[in-house]
Amino acid sequence: MTTKSTQVAIQIFFLILFGILVFLGKPQIWMILFVASMIFAFAFSRIYCGYICPINTLMKPVKWIKKKLHLKDHEVSPLLEKPATRIVVLVLLISLFLISVVSGKKLPVLPAMVLLGAILTLFFHEELWHRFLCPYGLFLSFPSKKAKYFITISSDLCVNCTKCAKVCPSKAVIRKDKHEILKDECLVCGECIRSCPTNAISYK
Repeated sequence: MTTKSTQVAIQIFFLILFGILVFLGKPQIWMILFVASMIFAFAFSRIYCGYICPINTLMKPVKWIKKKLHLKDHEVSPLLEKPATRIVVLVLLISLFLISVVSGKKLPVLPAMVLLGAILTLFFHEELWHRFLCPYGLFLSFPSKKAKYFITISSDLCVNCTKCAKVCPSKAVIRKDKHEILKDECLVCGECIRSCPTNAISYK
């Protein structure tokens, strides 16, 4: 994995690129990048989420503001945590894209998704977006299950301190006999790796 500073630099670069493409009215170029990321996910997991996604990048300053304002996470309705919720959001997103293509009108679908993700993070734990609402995450979860490289926890080195579970933004770290990471839900953000006191977590 890269250092935190390198990761942040990469995230800022892609956030600026996203902004430029939206300003130029060429968000379709970003979708090409996303499709390419889906292909890469078969090898490198959800690298898109951890390094490229503008929504995930914007969540960082939103979380900082949230902390400064002492805002607490609201409880999430069990209805939103059902798998069907992601399907509904995905169908809505595809419908909006089709309407945009058929009507010839440029609907700000991608900027709206970014804004929605950021606003929700201000009032709810970011897991709500990453695991239950993000349609891009749903697409990426399928190839990530077959990924060759992914973040894993060594059962020999894990001391069950739970630090990794506490910092995981998507709650992808689960407890069995030892802690494990759900490959399809892991954002490959590296927070768990940096938090582990025994170096039990690695990307390989």
